[in-house]
Amino acid sequence: MDSVSRAESLAATSVDLGSAVTVRCWGTRGSIPSPGPTTVRYGGNTTCFEVRHGRQRLIFDAGTGVRPLGNDLVEKGPNAIHIFLTHFHWDHIQGFPFFAPLYDPEDKIKVVGPKQRDIDVQNLFAGQMGPIYFPVPFSVVAAEMDFEHLNEGTFEAGDVMLDVMRVRHPSFVLGYRIQVAGLTICFIPDNEMDGKGYEVGQGWEKRITDFVGDADLLIHDSMYTEEEYRSRAGWGHSTFEQSVRLAEEGGVKRLLLFHHDPMRSDDELDGIVSRLRDESLARGSALELEAAAEGVDLSLGE
Repeated sequence: MDSVSRAESLAATSVDLGSAVTVRCWGTRGSIPSPGPTTVRYGGNTTCFEVRHGRQRLIFDAGTGVRPLGNDLVEKGPNAIHIFLTHFHWDHIQGFPFFAPLYDPEDKIKVVGPKQRDIDVQNLFAGQMGPIYFPVPFSVVAAEMDFEHLNEGTFEAGDVMLDVMRVRHPSFVLGYRIQVAGLTICFIPDNEMDGKGYEVGQGWEKRITDFVGDADLLIHDSMYTEEEYRSRAGWGHSTFEQSVRLAEEGGVKRLLLFHHDPMRSDDELDGIVSRLRDESLARGSALELEAAAEGVDLSLGE
């Protein structure tokens, strides 16, 4: 079944299509946390994104932003939690050992992510809590844990349907297409739109355009300016303009620029967003765009 058919089926069976879907970025930075006075408004935590619908709370990536999210979950527990990973680079998993529900025996946590060659998801997580890297061993985790691989295909979590696609970034990296309550959200935090040498097969550009097609919200890697990209091609990240191009070609309604460079200040991001909006309006584009900001709830479908 294709993505459009799945979306129609999900919309037809949803018990509460009128309820809002809320999304929040708990961490918006790439590479390394960047706290300080110049990053207060857009945030300094690394990648973590949440989708909420009814009682469901789905987490995508576990950078340092997952720590405050975990604290919020503990206050409302006990919890049954899904964590979906795009990949295992440090800025996407470094918050996991500080995720408070791990140490609550009443919580259940299912971690879903792409297998990396011969290393499974559980061993990848346990490895970062080894004594060389972390003082607390994985054996002290008290929550009920379950791990599952997802390198291609689909996954269902309650009334949420997820499709995945391999994107252009070093290692095996996924983008997620999330369908819930008749809405489509695409989360692609690390992806080099114009990158070469990645094992993604022929026709990848059309596939990713279709993958984000008609999304209500696209959250996409927008780490570099065009000038910066000239010396960073092959590093696995896109420019602001490349993200806008993908969104416009895919008929996306709203774009959140994501995976902010740790050196990028709030004021710089303000200026970039203003320029991109002016350029978009001059093209007659209907795309809404902004930079992802940590801790801001966005309600969709209201």
